[in-house]
Amino acid sequence: MLWIRTWHTYLGILIAPSVLFFAVTGAFQLFTLHEAHGTYKPPLLLEKLSALHKDQVFGEKEKSEEPPKTALGGSEQAPAREEHEKESSPGTLTLKWYFLLVAVALTTSTLLGLWMGLTHIKHKRTGWWLLGVGVIFPAALISLL
Repeated sequence: MLWIRTWHTYLGILIAPSVLFFAVTGAFQLFTLHEAHGTYKPPLLLEKLSALHKDQVFGEKEKSEEPPKTALGGSEQAPAREEHEKESSPGTLTLKWYFLLVAVALTTSTLLGLWMGLTHIKHKRTGWWLLGVGVIFPAALISLL
C-alpha cells in the first residue's frame, strides 16, 4: 500500500499543472469568456489559452467570414433566436454554474494535493523535480506548435 501511495503522489505532482490548466481554462469557457461577443473582447492570452485547451493550438482560432456549407450547398446557420433561448434556459444556466463549482473544487483539490504531495513525501527533491517536469514539458511542446 505504501508503494501505491508513493506512486500516486508522484503522478499527482507530475500532472497537477495540466489539471490546473484545464480546470481554469475550462471555467472561462463555460460562459464563453474566451470568445468575443457584442462589445466584449476577451484578453488575447485568454483566447490563446482557450485555443490550446480546445484545439491544441497556441493561438487565436481562425475566424471564417462565411458560415460552413452543408452537403447540399446551403449555409449551415442555426437561427440566432433558437441558440439564445437554448443558452439562457434555466437548466443550461444551472448546469454551467454547477460545472463552474466543479472547476473551482478541482482547482482547490489539486492545489491542496500538490501542497500535501510536496510537503509530506520522503523524497522532497524528487517531488519538486516532477513538478518542474510537469510545467516545463508541456511548455516545451507548446513552443513547438
